[in-house]
Amino acid sequence: MRYLSLLALAAGLMVSLPAASAERFTVLLDWFINPDHGALVVAKQRGYFDEVGLDVALVEPADPNAPPKLLAAGQGDVAISYQPQLYLLREADLPVRAVGVLVGQPLNSLVTLESGPIQSIADLKGKKVGYSVGGFETAVLGQMLEGVGLTMDDVELININFALTPALLSKQVSAVIGAFRNFELNQLSLNDARGRAFLPEDHGVPAYDELIVLAQEERVNDPKVQAFLMAVERAARDIADDPDGTWEDFIQEKDGLDDALNALAWRDTAPLLASSIALDKARYQAFADFMVQRGLIEKAKPVSAYIAAD
Repeated sequence: MRYLSLLALAAGLMVSLPAASAERFTVLLDWFINPDHGALVVAKQRGYFDEVGLDVALVEPADPNAPPKLLAAGQGDVAISYQPQLYLLREADLPVRAVGVLVGQPLNSLVTLESGPIQSIADLKGKKVGYSVGGFETAVLGQMLEGVGLTMDDVELININFALTPALLSKQVSAVIGAFRNFELNQLSLNDARGRAFLPEDHGVPAYDELIVLAQEERVNDPKVQAFLMAVERAARDIADDPDGTWEDFIQEKDGLDDALNALAWRDTAPLLASSIALDKARYQAFADFMVQRGLIEKAKPVSAYIAAD
């Protein structure tokens, strides 16, 4: 079994690679460091990367769209991305594949104010819905609307350029799609408001991995990549076992992490972090079919084109 063989490989590397021989290993992040990256940060802070001979740098992007492209060009060892984005990358023939998972469930959600008039998705008829990124977010919204007999023509889309919480609080829109349930709901609470989240996976959208690790196709079995993944998995188990203790490690990574929003997000994210790096073939095939159905990609590739798994 591939998982067990990689575990044995990583264990061997822990013994064979002394800290003094640590090699630079660059992780291209999808966004600024936040609790979604908890397993990466804890593995670094607890020395798990050092133990497998890796000097890991977590690099925040100037452009969140750039990391997969930089990875494909050989400017990093792995990149953090999202399962839905993976299909678009492969549609464009970018030579990357998923090798592990950080957050093994959707975080994306459709959020409204609990005190507002939207008590159900059907109440969105004739209302304004904010979004940040077209394509996947609007496809998710379309699927959720169809489940209650509405279409995209029944709502007015407003591009709010990542200002999800301000748009809700100011009542610029009645709902936002693309809100992360572990962040925007907490942002609302810090502004004395309560949000209501409608979860895509409860409304016709197949479950998917929110945050994944990408590697170049030619490096999916690279011992350094596999050792990195095993160290991350070890840290994820630590977080599950001791969320409070690992929070103290997390906030040491850089200034500014120890704030109210991150503390609340850590509480809500810790139970969602994947305890295993293993990828689910059936899940990746089902979501490829969804991407085709919603017109986001023309044709699904074999699942082996998306993930590194036996």
